[in-house]
Amino acid sequence: MKRAGCLVLSFLALAPAATAAVFFLSPEGRAHDTAAPRTPASAAARPFEDGKSAAERKADDELIADLPAGLAAADKKELAQQIVASAENSTLDWRGQYGYVEDIDDGQGYTAGIIGFCTGTHDLLTLVERYTKGHPDNGLARYLPALREVDGTDSHEGLDPGFAAAWKAEAKVAAFRKAQDEERDRVYFDPAVRLAKLDGLGTLGQFIYYDAMVLHGPGTGPSGFYGLRELAMKQADTPSQDGSEKAYLDIFLDIRRKAMKAKNPDRDTTRIDTAQRQFLYDGNLSLKTPLTWKVYGETFHVA
Repeated sequence: MKRAGCLVLSFLALAPAATAAVFFLSPEGRAHDTAAPRTPASAAARPFEDGKSAAERKADDELIADLPAGLAAADKKELAQQIVASAENSTLDWRGQYGYVEDIDDGQGYTAGIIGFCTGTHDLLTLVERYTKGHPDNGLARYLPALREVDGTDSHEGLDPGFAAAWKAEAKVAAFRKAQDEERDRVYFDPAVRLAKLDGLGTLGQFIYYDAMVLHGPGTGPSGFYGLRELAMKQADTPSQDGSEKAYLDIFLDIRRKAMKAKNPDRDTTRIDTAQRQFLYDGNLSLKTPLTWKVYGETFHVA
């Protein structure tokens, strides 16, 4: 099921075998919902560090370097992409989504690629601009003027009829797949994991932050990831503040769920209810496998 709203170090390790995955797709190959759009990715990737001195950032780097890899470990990072893909695309095969492109009628134009880059939320434009710097003759470069014009809107002006086909064609190029990986990490994965570690969260908490970054976007407003974290911290201390990890994450998930329902009371929240919350209540703070969860009533399993 593709979320409404749009949502990167070395190429990921090969996927561990998933022993079972039960999922049912729409005729187009994925299911959809509609909900409040996420905050545009034009927001700063690390606003929590904006006021820090160089010495403070160095101290953070040293702290993180001494911590376990957590979600950044190759096997856990692979698992994270699979869990996100189960909620975003009703599949564990996240690598099969590089060429995905579709307007899911969420008011943010085309949604495309492995993390749902959107023409209306700046992250797709940024991806193509960065990719074009190193590969100026790519098949998407000619759409850059149009992408700049439609940025922040749901318009297809200048993109139709050829943009979707060009995206699918470019997704067959290894360099563009790598560019998608890198942009996902730069904007979503790396900042989420870094901040979760600074907040004292283990692997599950790091994943919960990452999924929230993907779904809500890296914004500081009330509906963006950083705004949601700020609200959670007003209600509970993080582990780095000597708070209970489980209690803090439970509140963070409550706040996320409320945000998901705010603009669409009928929004399906099973990515929280029968996945992340279940992991938390099972005490699986290390996100150990084997792992079984449900999203939208569909059962997924990773050995």
